[in-house]
Amino acid sequence: MSTRFQPLFFRRVFVFGLLAVAAVLLAWRAVYLQIMNKDFLRSQGEARYSRVVPVVAHRGMILDRNGDALAASTPVDSVWANPKEFRATQAQFRKLSSLLEIPVDAINRTVYDRPNSEFAYLKRQISPEIGQSVMDLKIPGVAVLREYRRYYPAGEVASHVLGFTDIDDKGQEGLELSFDETLRGINGKRKIIRDNAGRVVETVENVLDPLPGRDVALSIDRRLQYLAYRELKAAVQKHHAQAGSVVVLDVKTGEVLAMVNAPSFNPNNRDELHGPRCRNRSVTDLFEPGSTIKPFSIAAALQTGHFKPTTLIDTTPGTFRVGNALVRDTHNYGLIDVATVLQKSSNVGVSKLALETPPEKIWQQYVRAGLGAKTGTEFPGEVAGVLNHYSQWHEVERVTASYGYGLSVTALQLARAYAALADDGHLRNVTFARVENRNELPPPADQLMNPTMSVQIRRMMESVTEEGGTGTHARVPGYRIAGKTGTVKKIEDGAYTENQYRSLFAGFAPAGNPRLAMVVMIDDPQGKQYYGGEVAAPVFGAVMAGALRLLNVAPDDVPPAKARLAMVGGAR
Repeated sequence: MSTRFQPLFFRRVFVFGLLAVAAVLLAWRAVYLQIMNKDFLRSQGEARYSRVVPVVAHRGMILDRNGDALAASTPVDSVWANPKEFRATQAQFRKLSSLLEIPVDAINRTVYDRPNSEFAYLKRQISPEIGQSVMDLKIPGVAVLREYRRYYPAGEVASHVLGFTDIDDKGQEGLELSFDETLRGINGKRKIIRDNAGRVVETVENVLDPLPGRDVALSIDRRLQYLAYRELKAAVQKHHAQAGSVVVLDVKTGEVLAMVNAPSFNPNNRDELHGPRCRNRSVTDLFEPGSTIKPFSIAAALQTGHFKPTTLIDTTPGTFRVGNALVRDTHNYGLIDVATVLQKSSNVGVSKLALETPPEKIWQQYVRAGLGAKTGTEFPGEVAGVLNHYSQWHEVERVTASYGYGLSVTALQLARAYAALADDGHLRNVTFARVENRNELPPPADQLMNPTMSVQIRRMMESVTEEGGTGTHARVPGYRIAGKTGTVKKIEDGAYTENQYRSLFAGFAPAGNPRLAMVVMIDDPQGKQYYGGEVAAPVFGAVMAGALRLLNVAPDDVPPAKARLAMVGGAR
């Protein structure tokens, strides 16, 4: 080969060598991409048009004891955007702003302040119709997600019992929180294909099917709930009171049939889901029970064997000094028996009984009544109350504890104690769940007193609603009512006030064979009427009358022939 052709030859070899190396590299790259790195490339490609999206599980319904819905989840749409793909014209921007009722500047901030994000909510929980209108705009990077919104048909009537969920449908308060694990389902996953506008054009497969939550049947009777709320709200408004509570229990099972508070709130309006209106006062607010505790302190005295219902107590002259404290009655009742002490609600009489009764006996009676302990509901925020040990009671504390000062209870605690008194002394745990089989009830949590003593106290309590008693406004025609009034001074800045009270009535019916126990508490009624017999007892009577009729409880205070006619609808 001549020397003049050598450079040309080497150049050709060099070029062909480079081409060969490039071909080998390209072949290796193809093998690497198609075989060794195919999973990565496939995932990147699918990310452009496919996505695995969550499928929200349906939350279970909350039902009353008769199967009526108290809380249900309805389908709604939530609009979201992918900031990396979001592109909208000015006209689309304005239309989107109008549909979502959000300023254009707010949409800009949501989208463009998150350039590295792939998901941002524009608006949660809108109607499916509006969601479809948003999708019709065909804005790239905008899509809708199906969710659920909680709806409460009873509104403010049952709000304190039910509580509410957050925007993600998770229980936050009340029974929504207590039963959250049962009600809340397990979300699923679904693989979808989207077009360049972000719209779902095909569902490829269900990766994981959602598991819906289970329904929960409560012990609450919606009819009684409406009845109790109507009467309580009317009383709070009539007396310009600060607040009020009513609790109704099934004596035999411990089921909560109604629990209402006023003022209330509308759980369907998320703007109201904050502040003091949202707390369930029946389980969170403590108050001194006042004279409603007297049946238990008198029972403790009777159980010593030193007293009988006919034992005479001298309450003259209507006052009684104990240490530096002066105990007062509203009238000078003179020489009266123990039964009349309860009927007239004599502080002097019950104080003298307490001083003749060992303090540990009274304290034990209160403990067996469930005071100072939670009721077993596991309701969020429930408090245990305050009951100091008898070793901390001096002579004055022994006396004041006998008529309900120096200890604190909730309305639910007091209702539980009265239900035990009505059920032959059987103290049962309280439940918000419907009891399916009354024959399989758990044993009582404690024995308040023996059945004979329970019947004796109940008969004495009937006199409270009879002529001459303090609770005549609690009477229900055709039924024997047993109960007790209470009027308690409120504490402000560590001292008892002279013009602020809590009005109370607690009782059960029918007295001959009790079915329902109820507590009414009206907080700070204004005006001349503030005694429990004037303010709380009428609420008790109205609610109990309606409840007994709704539950078809037979009258026990009518002549036999008339009672038979009433049961068959023949009485007029």
